[in-house]
Amino acid sequence: MIAVDGPSGSGKSSAARGAARALGLRYLDTGAMYRALTWWMLRAGIDIGDAAAVAANADRPAIEVSTDPDAPWVKVDGIDVTGPIRTREVTNAVSAVSAVPAVRARLAALQRAIIAGAHASGCGIVLEGRDIGTVVAPQAQVKVFLTASETARAERRAADMSADPAATFALTRDELARRDRLDSTRALSPLLKAPDAVEIDTTATGLDDVVARIVDLARHPAVSA
Repeated sequence: MIAVDGPSGSGKSSAARGAARALGLRYLDTGAMYRALTWWMLRAGIDIGDAAAVAANADRPAIEVSTDPDAPWVKVDGIDVTGPIRTREVTNAVSAVSAVPAVRARLAALQRAIIAGAHASGCGIVLEGRDIGTVVAPQAQVKVFLTASETARAERRAADMSADPAATFALTRDELARRDRLDSTRALSPLLKAPDAVEIDTTATGLDDVVARIVDLARHPAVSA
């Protein structure tokens, strides 16, 4: 099992999927699960600023995710929301939803069930998120924490949101900073580097090199660390 944690725009998704492909493992984007629940909350008209209301509805939607690194998808109540969960509306709301203990308890349980299923089928798994190495799977054999400069992360996120004309670099940078602050200071499962995680700065490191480092850690953990 490999845990890849880090803030938005640090390259977690691309690196985790690349490592999963290279090693023949399954892949899970845990952040997509929080986004999916947030999408459902917004669509259902739930006030995401009301933690009690979010908690009361946290178990209602059925959330399914693909663990194929070549074909990741997310469904909510059978609806494919792979694209819709990446909008700025969801991005700016997900920190509030994910801070609710009932939400984290439900999705962490789902994530651990997926991990158990992958291992039961004889496959390992690469998980990416914000609390994998510290909370969801502290027993992971390899833990990586990706970082990047604020500028690099904002540029990447703005490029991802290029279809949205409002997603300027300046606005994206401000929204990233706000989300970093919320995710790092929440009371439950904050964004933190696990003490035994290997930190990789992706600011000026190409994706292939990042993937190669993770693969090397998986194959030779004692040497690469």
